[in-house]
Amino acid sequence: MIPPEVDTEARAETVIPDAATLRALIGEPTARARDTGRDRLLPVDVAWLGASPFCVLATADAAGRCDASPKGDPAGWLTHVIDERTIAIAERPGNRRVDGYRNILVNPHVGLLFLIPGRGDTLRVNGRARLVSDAPFFDAMVVQGHRPILAVVVDVEEVFFHCSKAFLRSELWEPDTWEPDARVPRRAVIAREVEAAEASLEELDAYYGEGYRAGLYRESPA
Repeated sequence: MIPPEVDTEARAETVIPDAATLRALIGEPTARARDTGRDRLLPVDVAWLGASPFCVLATADAAGRCDASPKGDPAGWLTHVIDERTIAIAERPGNRRVDGYRNILVNPHVGLLFLIPGRGDTLRVNGRARLVSDAPFFDAMVVQGHRPILAVVVDVEEVFFHCSKAFLRSELWEPDTWEPDARVPRRAVIAREVEAAEASLEELDAYYGEGYRAGLYRESPA
C-alpha cells in the first residue's frame, strides 16, 4: 500500500553533511573491524566462494548511478577462483538488460556480497572488473551443458567477512517467518499488472512454474 501524504513538517530531515558528523553519530569501529580487510584471498575465502551459490554484484555508472544484480549458480559453480587476487563470475541466460555490465564498461569498480544459505555472516569482495567473452577457464564454468558467453573477471582489492547481525534481525533464514505470498501478489500477477505482460494469468503461472526452472540454462527467445 502506498502511504498517504504526510505533512511536510512531519517529514523534516536532519541530513548528515560530512564524514566527521557521521563518525560522531556512529562512533569509531573496533580495531578488529577496521583492520579486517585484506587484498587477496585466503584459503578460508576460497572455501567460502566454493560453498556460496548466490551473490549480489553492485556497480555504478560514470555518473554514480548504481545497480545491484543477483547472480546464482549451484554451490561450487558460481565463482571461479583464478588465483588469490582474481575471481570470475559467469553470465547465465537472463533478461538481457545488462545494466551492471554496461556500468562496468565505464566504471570498473564493483562490490560483491557472497551468501551461504543458513549462514548469517557474509563474504564481501571489492575490486575492479572487466568483461571477458572467452578464456580457457570458461570450460570449468559449464553448468547443465551451458558454457558462458561472458564472464565478469574481478581483480580483488579488498576482501573481508561481515557479521551476521542484519540476518539475525531480519530472521532471513528462519522458515517460521517466511510468508512469500502473504503480502505481495505472486510473480504471474506482477508480470501481468506491473510489466504489462500480454499473456493470461494462466499462461504466466505455467511459464513461471516448473518450466521456468527447467529452462534456467537455456537461452530464451527475445
